[in-house]
Amino acid sequence: MNNFESIIASSLSIDKKQVSATLELLKAGGTVPFIARYRKEATAGLDEVQIINIKSLQAELEEIESRRTFILKSIEEQGKLTSELKQKIENVLDINRLEDIYLPYKPKRKTRAVAAKEKGLEPLALLIFKQESNSIENETRSYVNCELGVNTNEEAIAGALDIIAEIISEDEKARTTLRNLFKNSATITSKVRSSKKAEGEKYKDYFDWSESLMKCPSHRLLAMRRGENEGFLSIDISPEIEESLNNLELLFLKNKNQCTALVKQAIEDSYKRLLKPSMETEYRVLTKKIADEAAINVFADNIRELLLAAPLGQKRMMAIDPGFRTGCKVVVLDEQGKLLEDSVIYPHTGQSGSIGAEQEVLRLATTYSIEAIAIGNGTAGRETETFIRSIKKLPETILIIMVNESGASIYSASDVAREEFPDKDITVRGAVSIGRRLADPLAELVKIDPKSIGVGQYQHDVDQQLLKKKLDEVVESSVNKVGVELNTASKELLTYVAGLGPTLANNIVKYRNEHGAFKTRKQLLKVPRMGEKAFEQCAGFLRIRNAKNPLDASAVHPESYTVVEAMAKDANCKLEDLINEKTIREKIDIKKYITEKIGEFTLKDILKELEKPGRDPRKEFEIFEFDNTVNTIKDLIVGMLLPGIVTNVTKFGAFVDIGVHQDGLVHISQLSDRFITDPSSIIKVGQTVMVRVTEIDIDRKRIALSRKGLTKG
Repeated sequence: MNNFESIIASSLSIDKKQVSATLELLKAGGTVPFIARYRKEATAGLDEVQIINIKSLQAELEEIESRRTFILKSIEEQGKLTSELKQKIENVLDINRLEDIYLPYKPKRKTRAVAAKEKGLEPLALLIFKQESNSIENETRSYVNCELGVNTNEEAIAGALDIIAEIISEDEKARTTLRNLFKNSATITSKVRSSKKAEGEKYKDYFDWSESLMKCPSHRLLAMRRGENEGFLSIDISPEIEESLNNLELLFLKNKNQCTALVKQAIEDSYKRLLKPSMETEYRVLTKKIADEAAINVFADNIRELLLAAPLGQKRMMAIDPGFRTGCKVVVLDEQGKLLEDSVIYPHTGQSGSIGAEQEVLRLATTYSIEAIAIGNGTAGRETETFIRSIKKLPETILIIMVNESGASIYSASDVAREEFPDKDITVRGAVSIGRRLADPLAELVKIDPKSIGVGQYQHDVDQQLLKKKLDEVVESSVNKVGVELNTASKELLTYVAGLGPTLANNIVKYRNEHGAFKTRKQLLKVPRMGEKAFEQCAGFLRIRNAKNPLDASAVHPESYTVVEAMAKDANCKLEDLINEKTIREKIDIKKYITEKIGEFTLKDILKELEKPGRDPRKEFEIFEFDNTVNTIKDLIVGMLLPGIVTNVTKFGAFVDIGVHQDGLVHISQLSDRFITDPSSIIKVGQTVMVRVTEIDIDRKRIALSRKGLTKG
C-alpha cells in the first residue's frame, strides 16, 4: 500500500489498524454503508464520514504516487536523476512541492529564456547571477553575435536576465516562499469592466471589492468568479508587490554591485511575468476548490435533510398540481402510491368553475375514502389550498398539506416518468410526484437529479464531477440509513441500495413482476446477476414486511441470523417472543455469543434492532399550516410574525417559505440573538420556524425576514 495507511492514519487521526482494515474491506468490494453498519469489529466502529475520508485520501495519494512515478521516469530519461534528487522526490507528499521540484526538468515550450540559451547567453546569465563582478562590460562583449541575433551589449544582458528570471521562477525555495505569502497575505480584488457596468448591475456589490483571499466566504468567491466568467468583472489575486519582491530579494541578492542591480531587475521581471501569474493560477485553483467544497457541503447537507424529511406514510391520497387558467390537475393514489384516477378542476375561473371543482373533489374524496390531500406550493398553490379548506362537506379527518414541489416538473418530463405513465401528460405525472413526495420524500426524490431540487448554493458554478460524487454519497447514505421495502421499492430507489446499482435494481423489479413478491431475503440470490458479494452488501438494507422470518423485516443481516436464533433457543422462546418481550432481551448476556466474526459492536446493534425491528429513523410527521391571512407578497406588512418552512440554507443565511410564492431571506445576522458563523448549525431545510417580516420590496420580489427575539438559543 506504499505506506499509505500510516499517512492516512496520521492525517485523519485514526488508528493505523482501522485504516488498514477499512482499505482491505474497500478493496474487497465493500460499500461504505455496509462497512459502517456491518463491519464495526474490523474498523473499530468507524462511521460513514470517516470511511469516505479514508477512501478519498487513498485516491488522492494514489494520484500523487502516479504523478511521482511519471516525474521520476521523465527525469531519468533525461539522464539527470541523481540519488539525492530521487530521494527528495520520493519523500514529497504535497503535489505542489512535487511539481516545484519537477519544474526545472519539465519539457518547455519556447520561452524567452530558452531563446536566450539558444543564443549562447546562459554562461553570461550564470556569471551575472553569481554577483561577484562589479563591471561585466568586457565579458558581455564576447556574447555579442549578430548571426545568433545578439547585436548589442544591451541585448546580451537582456537575454541573460531572461534566463535568470526563469531560474528564479523555477527555484523551489522561491516558490515555497511566495506560496506561503499568497496563503497568508494575498488579497482578492474585484473591479467592474467599465464597458459592462450597465449590463452587470446584478454584480454591483463587486464593482469595487477587496478582501483577504483566504477569508473570502465561498458564496462571495463563487459570485465574483461567475461575474468574471460572464465578462462583467475582472479579478486580481496577489499580496503586496513590495512584500513579494522583498522576500525574493532576501533569497537571491548576495552583494551590492552592478550584477546585483541586474539580478534585482530580473527578480522584478520574474515575479511580475512568471511567478505572480503562476501563483495566482495556483491559488485560483486552490480557493475555487475550497469554495466548491464548502458550497457542495451546504448542498449535500440540505439534500440530506430533504431526503430524510418525515414521511406522512401510506395513506389514500389526493394530490393536486395547482394552476389558474389551465386548471388544477388532480390525481388519486392508493396507499402504495399507485395512480387510481386523474381529473382536472377549475376552482379559480369563476363561480361555476368553483362549484364544479367542489363537486369533483367531494366525489373523489368519497369514492376513494381519501385520508390526505397534498397540494403543490407553486403557482396558485395557496389559492388552491384556500379553496380546498373552504369545502365544508369534506370530512374534517382529511389532512390538507402543502408540499414543496421543487423538481416535480423535472420528474414529470423525465424518462422515468414517461416509462411509468406513458399515456399521461406531464401535469398528471407532476401531481403524482407531489402526492408521493408527501407520503415518502426519500422514495420520490431519488427519481430526480438532486441538482434540480433547488436547495443548492451556486451549484452550477462548482466542480460538477465533485458535486455528483458528493450527492451520490448523500443519497446512498440516506437510502441505506432508512432501509428499503423490497416488494414495493422502485428501481430508482433500489439503485442506491448498497451493492446493487441500476442493473441489479432493474433485475430485482423484473423478477418481482414475474414471480410475485419476495418472501425471504435469500430469494434475492435467484435474481439474475445477484452474486454472493452483492447479496452480502445489500441484504441488510432490504426489508420484507410481514415476512415469515421476522428478521427479514429488520436491519439484522442474514449472516447474523444464526446468532439471533441461538439467543432465542437459549431463552427457550420463539424469535417473535425475543422481539416482543423486553424482559427476555434484558436477560441476554451478549458476551456469550462473541465469536471471531461477531463481536460486541454487532451484538449490541442486533439487540438494539430487536427492540424496534425495521424502525424508520426519520422524524414523526408534523402538520404545518401557513397563516391564512397571507397569500401574496402584497399581503405582507413589516413587523408581521409568520410561520414558515426553511427551503434552503446557505452560508449567508436561510430562505423561508411563508406562503406568498416568494421565499424570504433570513440573513445570517438575523438568524439568532447570538453570533453564529454557520447557519446550518442552528437551522435545517424543512424546519418549521417563526419569522418576523423586516423589509418588503414588491418590485424586486424580495422579502427580508428575521428570527431575532424568536429563538431560544
